[in-house]
Parts: sequence; C-alpha cells; structure tokens
Amino acid sequence: MAGLFPVVWGVSTGPLGRGVVAQNFGTSVVCLVMLLLAQGYGRPAYTDLALVLAVLGPVGTLVYTRLLADELGEAPPKAQLPTVLAAAATVPVVIASCVAAGPGRAAVKLVVVGVLLVAGNVISSRTLSGAHLEPGEARRD
Repeated sequence: MAGLFPVVWGVSTGPLGRGVVAQNFGTSVVCLVMLLLAQGYGRPAYTDLALVLAVLGPVGTLVYTRLLADELGEAPPKAQLPTVLAAAATVPVVIASCVAAGPGRAAVKLVVVGVLLVAGNVISSRTLSGAHLEPGEARRD
C-alpha cells in the first residue's frame, strides 16, 4: 500500500501531466496488489479484477490524454520512470503468482494480465510523451 502514497500525491498536487502519469501508475499498483491478494487469500475473482484493470487502466489514460491534449501539449509529461518501475514490479509479481498457482489455466491468466499490464503501460507512456504532436506531425528526437 506504500505505492499508493506517491500516486495520491501526484494526482492531487502539481501539473496536469503529473496527475495523468500518476493515475496510470496507480492503476498498475492496484492491479499488482489484486494479483497478490488473489494468491494470498485464494480468491481467483481478484485475478479477474486485475485483468479488467490491466485492460481499462491504460485505456483510461489514453482517453485522458486525448481529451487533455491541448493542456498536456504545453509541457508533455515524462512517464519513463513510472513505466520502468511498473514493468519491473510486474515481472516478479506475475512469476511469483504463477509459481503459487501452479501450472494450468490460472497461470495462463496471470501471464496474460502481466503482458497486458506491461504493454498498456508502455503504450500509455509513449502516448503521454507524444501528446503534444498533431496528427501527421513527425516527431523530432
């Protein structure tokens, strides 16, 4: 739960870009907590909630980015560090959960959740850092 304190701080203070990045990171934290709780309490329904969060969290970030493109374009947020942290935390949690669940359908579901979570964070991060671009405009790095 210590991971939620920076998320709340990022959403409630500072510029809009930091709030959107914190919202995306918060989705990842809650998703990982759900995976751990699913194994800890033996409740497979929590894995289903994590799956829904892994899909809808990045979609919500993409919607915010699209709706707030003008405001985010002034100072695009940097989301590389939260993305790396989320991916680095996802891998051991998914591996530990797969070991605890054993081989079978539950392990496959856990791997799918992990892949969706990492892919969603990477896509959201790239979109946030490029939110200031107009359609068809080339990116200059």
